[in-house]
Amino acid sequence: MTKVNSALSYDKDAVGIGRKGTINKPFILNAPFWTVDTLFYVIPNKYISLYFLFILFQQIKWNKLDESTGVPSLSKENIKVVNIKLPSKSEMIKISKFIFLLDKKIELHQSKLEALKKIKSIYLRYLFPEKG
Repeated sequence: MTKVNSALSYDKDAVGIGRKGTINKPFILNAPFWTVDTLFYVIPNKYISLYFLFILFQQIKWNKLDESTGVPSLSKENIKVVNIKLPSKSEMIKISKFIFLLDKKIELHQSKLEALKKIKSIYLRYLFPEKG
């Protein structure tokens, strides 16, 4: 891309995946978002849950579709060969809620871990002060 006259934006949340670089780390794009030529995105339809799609994209081995010799890269042709099976909408919602709760619990424990590491560091400085 060299020059654009206006932003190419979308008003629906989507799941994004890098076309170049970090191709194996899908992420949720909150609307509105602007895209560039190094991003693929998928906007779920009414039959698919956004978070379920995000979870599903995290399970795909995107690196196996890498077609580069240098910077990891994906193409539309390689993405088209990915076949996925979808459960019913209600099942997607149940799976999404379950995984979401697990993710929140992991996040909480990671925060606690970081706090405990800080406390440990403070105690170590107190118990083993530098000379003087």
